[in-house]
Amino acid sequence: MSLDLATIDPKTTGLLIVDLQNDFLHADGAYARGGQKSAEIAALPARVKPVADALRAKGGWVISTQFTLVPGKGGEPFISPHLKELRPFLTKGDFAPGGWGHSLVDTLQPADLVIEKVAYSAFYMSRLEWVLRKAGIDTLIICGIVTNGGVASTLREAHVRDFRTALLTDGCAAFKTETHDRSIADLSTIATPVTCAEAAAIIAGL
Repeated sequence: MSLDLATIDPKTTGLLIVDLQNDFLHADGAYARGGQKSAEIAALPARVKPVADALRAKGGWVISTQFTLVPGKGGEPFISPHLKELRPFLTKGDFAPGGWGHSLVDTLQPADLVIEKVAYSAFYMSRLEWVLRKAGIDTLIICGIVTNGGVASTLREAHVRDFRTALLTDGCAAFKTETHDRSIADLSTIATPVTCAEAAAIIAGL
């Protein structure tokens, strides 16, 4: 369900941050080591921060969903075949639960709720919905990476679960601008599109 941000109750609203983790964004993270860098993705934390700060000030929630490579025997991670083919540089220690690379970037810390995710959607085989219901959260403002992957999958699943949703159009990004733009157009049919500056101003004025 889409929404008018000016009508939200901040205390039942969560900023849902998808995968803005050190291993994805930091210069010392796994993706930078593998040569996968994007200036647009790197710019996201600073852009999203005013929204997080405004929502925190009004008693709202900041939720970090974090891509996870679950370690098996000897700490070797379970990596899906398609991901291993796409990102052959991923190795032991990357995106490991509790590790520095797994953590939300410092700019957006702290998160009130942290959810490990093992697939594109943060709802898939996770406790996300249970935690949101227990916290009384019925409205989600979604941002993160990548627009056509984790963001899209998580937003669509939130929609079918009857959460009211807004999408920070410049608070998410993909590795190609045209992919991002196409995804924003598609997702705007089920969520309210809003820029980070607009969202921060509306929330601050509630």
